[in-house]
Amino acid sequence: MENKIVVALKAIIIYNRKALIIQRSYGDMSGSGSWEFAGGKLEFGEDLETGLKREITEEVGLTVKIERLLYASTFQSKENRQTVILNYLCHSFSDQVVLSEEHEKFIWADKKTMKKYLTKGILHDIEINRIFEQIDIVEDEKQIEK
Repeated sequence: MENKIVVALKAIIIYNRKALIIQRSYGDMSGSGSWEFAGGKLEFGEDLETGLKREITEEVGLTVKIERLLYASTFQSKENRQTVILNYLCHSFSDQVVLSEEHEKFIWADKKTMKKYLTKGILHDIEINRIFEQIDIVEDEKQIEK
């Protein structure tokens, strides 16, 4: 069996000081029902930003401005397959999400909600890369009321 590296692009999409998280469909073979950021695999020949914008459009139907690369992470998804994920900060021009069939639900989440729903692996990467300190999202519901 030949070893394979897959490059995936993910977007922490901010709108009105909240981040978009989406839930994978329950029928999905990988990560069924788990919550994540929008994004997916880079296709051969694509540049990074083109691939990211394509995945965002396909998965959540949003137009975004890509701000910058936040962090990279990697994990071994199978015995012979390693996934490299490039995580970008993006800003949306709308909150009108149109989910693909790959996803069940979405939430425009504050930090508390993100900590409740995102997987331990994603939260670990967010913590070690100090992402909550770098993105402008509300801390909790009380700040929204101010």
